[in-house]
Amino acid sequence: MRLKSKIILLAIAPLIVATAIITYLGLQSARDLASQELSIYEYNLVNAKKQALKNHVNIAMSAIRPVLENESLSEAEAQFQVKKILANLSYEDDGYFFAYEMSGVNLVHPTQPDFVGKNLWEFQDRSGNHLIQGLIKAAQAGGGYHRYIWEKPPLMKQEDKLGYVISINRWNWMMGTGLYLDDIYAELANTQATMNDNIQRSFFSVIVVVVITVILVILLGLAINLHEHKLADSRLKELAQRFMRLQVNERRGFSRELHDGINQLLVSCKFRIELAGNKLKREHDETIVQCELDKASDLIGQTIKEVRQISHNLRPTLLDDLGLDTAIKALIDQFLERTGIDVVYHFQVQSVIPDEIEITLYRLTQESLTNIEKHAQAKHIELQVWQSDRHIVFDCLDDGVGLSHKSAMSSGIGLINMRERLELIGGDFMLESQRGKGTKVHALLPLEQPYK
Repeated sequence: MRLKSKIILLAIAPLIVATAIITYLGLQSARDLASQELSIYEYNLVNAKKQALKNHVNIAMSAIRPVLENESLSEAEAQFQVKKILANLSYEDDGYFFAYEMSGVNLVHPTQPDFVGKNLWEFQDRSGNHLIQGLIKAAQAGGGYHRYIWEKPPLMKQEDKLGYVISINRWNWMMGTGLYLDDIYAELANTQATMNDNIQRSFFSVIVVVVITVILVILLGLAINLHEHKLADSRLKELAQRFMRLQVNERRGFSRELHDGINQLLVSCKFRIELAGNKLKREHDETIVQCELDKASDLIGQTIKEVRQISHNLRPTLLDDLGLDTAIKALIDQFLERTGIDVVYHFQVQSVIPDEIEITLYRLTQESLTNIEKHAQAKHIELQVWQSDRHIVFDCLDDGVGLSHKSAMSSGIGLINMRERLELIGGDFMLESQRGKGTKVHALLPLEQPYK
């Protein structure tokens, strides 16, 4: 996996993990809250239904109260009228009233008249609940509720039912009504389904937002990578062009030195040898011939010196023969002989240094000392080459006059050459200087190849 892919993954993975955790916690909280709200809603709904049952029973009592309070009627006549009134009372689609003696004998049951006159004391619903006994106990307690299972008209399908009953004290009767709870269950189920739909919509909305965010992050990362690639390509082309110009300039200088220096010396040497040969043929004095040969020998010596100088400029032989530390010391000794400026030098490198870093450090030292000699007017120099974990660090600090303008700090040919040399091997270059406070050259050179 490439580094840029790892960076994009590193940006997206925490986002996805954090979103998943937040979404999970949000869903759990939403479900818990929905469950609490549903319980409260169920409680309030059942209470409302209970109050409605109580109101219906009170209305029925209001309907039969005139009969109960009419003392002119016989007991049989009064009971007949009360039964008739209760049998004819109804509300909504399936609401009716029933009446029982406290012994369990049914007196009124509009939906199931076959029960009238039967003793249902031992009657049980499918759950084993003695529902008539429960209703009678609630009535004897001063009125109350009892839950049981009963057939719901018109299909007579068994459903959960909640009954409310009171006692008719004059005849020791139990009278009441009930409501089926399937409507409440259906309403609660619809409410829960609505809540679940809302939670699911919220979840899908979060997923959509996360997907869009991830896509935007990926597109942004790709755009940044593309932009960085273009910048890197442009920078690489610029460096390559500068490197080619540097090579061309070095080759041009090398060609000029060969043509103006070594070539002229060799031509002069050839001329002296030919001249000595001609004088020898003319039998001139040996002293004269020897003089021409001595001059030719001097020219050959100058040529050898020029060749050595050119070879040294291309790559100092001290680097190959004695190493970087000794080569830098030689530069410092030559600098001290020319300028008399005090140099404190420290070299602390244990690793084997690659050739390209050795020559770069040598040229950095050479260019830094040359700049100090020409411009700094310094009296003291501290030069250090030391090794960190993954870098060779170069520091050169002088106490000279310094530089005051950024343009002066970046426009010099020597500084440009130092910066470009470091960029070619993936290093970093920094120049710090203030007027009257000296100059510091700082460079980091990587011991390992940078990632491409």
